[in-house]
Amino acid sequence: MPEHTTFFSYLIAMFPALGENMKNFGTTVLGHHPVSEHGAEPLVAAVFVAILLVILAARAKAQVADYEKSVIPDDKLTLRTFFELVIGYFYNMMKDMMGPTRAKKFFPIVGTGACFILFSNFFGMIPGFSPPTSSWNVTLGCALVVLFAFSFYGFKEAGFGFISHLFGPWMGPAMIPINILIFAIEFLSTFIIRPITLSIRLMLNMAVDHLLLSIALGAFALFVPIPIMILGTLVCIVQVLVFCLLTSIYISLATEHHGDDHGHGHGAAAHGEHEHGEKAHA
Repeated sequence: MPEHTTFFSYLIAMFPALGENMKNFGTTVLGHHPVSEHGAEPLVAAVFVAILLVILAARAKAQVADYEKSVIPDDKLTLRTFFELVIGYFYNMMKDMMGPTRAKKFFPIVGTGACFILFSNFFGMIPGFSPPTSSWNVTLGCALVVLFAFSFYGFKEAGFGFISHLFGPWMGPAMIPINILIFAIEFLSTFIIRPITLSIRLMLNMAVDHLLLSIALGAFALFVPIPIMILGTLVCIVQVLVFCLLTSIYISLATEHHGDDHGHGHGAAAHGEHEHGEKAHA
């Protein structure tokens, strides 16, 4: 993402020590450029979004604290109904994918990520601000959280089986080199390629979208940027859906065959086979 001045540039300028201390981080991974004060802007913006989310979530929770009033839906879009729509959509997506038991168990990581990325993406639609998700520092951090989450849940549900299944099916001693090759490919795909593609996809889409919007606003101040802003709104929403959908898939794959339920038809079929086996044994 090209460096340009935002309102956070003036905020950081008010604290010169913050910009100076960024040099202590050394050089960037890509390009090996010295870390400047601009490198602090996405991090400051991400912290701002996180604080804003905590405040809004606290207000929404206060609105549903009274059970008798909370069961009656509001007749207009309020903060409570907004969070209900967002959280309800992603919970239903997870429930259809992995069943209600695992969806309730693993929803906090997906729901929190959905809210953070959604607010971060739309943060860039405000003139004078840059979306935190247009920086790889932020998106890579989100992807590493997802990597840690599905690895932790996988080990918790399956133990060493989470790693052993990367070797593929056992095909005999003569095929051990093939199993080792399968393990190398699966390990690379699961623990390296997944977080890289997850983070770069989000970063590039948001960076290009914000860059196009900035160019349009700079060239034409009124009316003409509206179609690009509409397209940008669509990109912001789609990228949240893609990130959370892939996160749900990764968690579902890491915990399948180890949860209490495995979807709709699969769980019923397994239960039927278990009952049939018991009758045959009797």
